[in-house]
Amino acid sequence: MKSDAILDRLLTLHPKVIDLSLDRMHRLLAALGHPERDLPPVTHIAGTNGKGSTLAMMRAGLEGAGLRVHAYTSPHLARFHERIRVAGDLITERALAALLEECEAANEGAPITFFEITTAAAFLAFARAPADHLLLEVGLGGRLDATNVIDPALTVITPVSMDHQAFLGDTLPKIAAEKAGILKPRTPCIVGPQEEEALEVIEYRAARLSAPLRIHGQHWHAAAEDGRLVVTHEAGLIDLPLPALRGPHQIANAGTAIMALRELGQGDPDAAMTRAHWPARMQRLTHHPLNALAPRAELWLDGGHNPAAGAALAATLAGLPARETHAICGLLNTKDATGYFAPLAPHLAHIHAIAIPGEKATLPPDAIAAAARAAGLSATPSEDLTAALVHIVRTAPEARILICGSLYLAGHVLRMDRPLG
Repeated sequence: MKSDAILDRLLTLHPKVIDLSLDRMHRLLAALGHPERDLPPVTHIAGTNGKGSTLAMMRAGLEGAGLRVHAYTSPHLARFHERIRVAGDLITERALAALLEECEAANEGAPITFFEITTAAAFLAFARAPADHLLLEVGLGGRLDATNVIDPALTVITPVSMDHQAFLGDTLPKIAAEKAGILKPRTPCIVGPQEEEALEVIEYRAARLSAPLRIHGQHWHAAAEDGRLVVTHEAGLIDLPLPALRGPHQIANAGTAIMALRELGQGDPDAAMTRAHWPARMQRLTHHPLNALAPRAELWLDGGHNPAAGAALAATLAGLPARETHAICGLLNTKDATGYFAPLAPHLAHIHAIAIPGEKATLPPDAIAAAARAAGLSATPSEDLTAALVHIVRTAPEARILICGSLYLAGHVLRMDRPLG
């Protein structure tokens, strides 16, 4: 595709993959005529875990009420176009290529990161198409993230935990301060479940900006009761179906989404629960080429990659019917592998460690296996995904098989099937 060649060129415009700053973004947006000032009402979403799931439920709720919704997410899984939804539809190849070329010309070869220039392209797409709302997911952090150049109608902070310490800080309060950088004066914020030291930082920042907070555990609660989702808040109670997205951690994400829709005064809460879809978040594979290699096995795909995601995955596995469970795992070398594996130890019979295909930053299989063993798991390196799957099926043909550890590995699996729509 033409857009692939342009994206490859854009990767050469800055020597660092990640360089958090807003200066380059402001310069490019000015050259483009400030599309960030001509957007529909924006909900800006930051956090370590749960951003994408919360956004997916909000989008389902808004669209379920007949509203047109732009959405911006990252990273993509199968193809870049997934990052930009214009009034509900994935951006077309023709539109994407044209916008990328326009941004490339306006940038005039100046240093700029890949995420910054592609975010500018997304803003152009959103500014030029009518919609009722824009759901905007932070790429990394918040304070200096390329998305943090807008004036939102609402902000959302999902659970904050340890991740990306090299860029955001080596303590939870430092990371929370970066996430809280999306707060804006007098703009309300829905706050998902937080550790106390993270919440203190968020509350301090909000007080300085007079930003009203709606905090989980204080102003609202969400719980599964008798097969239903019950969200209680200061004005009453909302009784809903359980979220379509799997896992007990999705209860809090669902509550966050429902409270955000309530704050906006828009959306269909039932649709938010029943129609949301978010690939590679404990996704059951039933019609995938890999099913042919393991016809009697139960195949699952999950892209979580930090210790908090490992804990959420462990809780999800604990809620499934008992079954011998093997994991095929690939991780990036920037992740806390032992921290990710630790909560999973009671739930997995064995880890089959693989390299993530095509990723320079993949952690070698030997290192993944060593990290898993350090967390108390049985683990061995495997040549690749297919070899690991064949080995599992040979010894445990009816096992539950979980492919996990990275969104990049999840994307590889999904590309084996077909591009996402």
